[in-house]
Amino acid sequence: MGKSNVMKGATLPGNSTVEFRQFAIPEPGHGEVLVRTKSSTICGSDIRCIYHEHLGKGAEGYIPGMIAGHEPCGQIEKAGPGCRRFKKGDRVVLYHISGCGVCNDCRRGYMISCTSEKYRRAYGWQRNGGMAPYILAEEKDLVLLPDVLSYTDGAQVACGFGTVYEGLEKVGISGNDIVLVTGLGPVGLATAMLCKAMGATMIIGTDVIEERMKIARKLKLCDIVLKAGPDNVKEIKALTGGMGVERAIDCSANAKAREVAIQATRKWGKIVFIGEGGTVSFKPSEDMIHDQKTLYGSWVTSIWKMEELVERIVRWGIRPEKLVTHRFPLEKAGDAYSLMASGKCGKVAVVFDEEIK
Repeated sequence: MGKSNVMKGATLPGNSTVEFRQFAIPEPGHGEVLVRTKSSTICGSDIRCIYHEHLGKGAEGYIPGMIAGHEPCGQIEKAGPGCRRFKKGDRVVLYHISGCGVCNDCRRGYMISCTSEKYRRAYGWQRNGGMAPYILAEEKDLVLLPDVLSYTDGAQVACGFGTVYEGLEKVGISGNDIVLVTGLGPVGLATAMLCKAMGATMIIGTDVIEERMKIARKLKLCDIVLKAGPDNVKEIKALTGGMGVERAIDCSANAKAREVAIQATRKWGKIVFIGEGGTVSFKPSEDMIHDQKTLYGSWVTSIWKMEELVERIVRWGIRPEKLVTHRFPLEKAGDAYSLMASGKCGKVAVVFDEEIK
């Protein structure tokens, strides 16, 4: 095989390192495209389930040796036969789960919840993802990226911003709302950015990591940033005239923070859990039932919502890439994952070509 037919891809062996391997550059088949990767951001779930050790099962089960990266964005290099909409040169975001397309969840656009054990394969988990110069993708998994957005904006939509938007749409955000965001990692920062764009009148954020609190303040994403601690519920009630917030979004996966999200929400309010893993403990009658609160769970998004979000991001004039604090070329992917695992950063991106800045 000639040198021009191979590429280097980053895999995650599960011992807190990155391992590079050689892969054949794939040829797109029927209904497939070959995407030239431009930006591939790192998600917290990669750290939680793959990087340190391979913890996931089923939908979260990483196949060892797969090219990592489920938040890719790039440009179509080659379109295979049978493509109906997308063509060479199109700038595209990848919806990061390729579903069977014919189960009830796929027909709703929620390939994240595809019920086919045989055909459901997530990019960067059960099929090769974005930590390589090229990605083989199915045309049905693509969302067109508008020219006014960068590829790193698009990579943010591929998972983080799409996931947040879904959760916010479930609870509804408007100018009526004061919003609490628990956890100011990349997902929490995305939540604050979107809540602001959707008209929330006040955004309160909590975290323990100084670097993340600093980003929230510097980018003016939160009106108030509180150090996470035992007095948070009292502090939030004091900031809201004793009532609590209308909406709370947990992005922390921390038991205490989730409890704060529930208890700091006012009567008739809504809470959504987006942060994955961990546990929570609360008193159903006192914390939920008697105050007529509603608690939602939300996992990723549908492809039509992702398409809608891209349109809205342009309309709102926001730039998801502003949450990226560090960019690395592919050969330094090890440093990128290590930094993301430390939590002392915003979003981390592995970038190619014009996205290297």
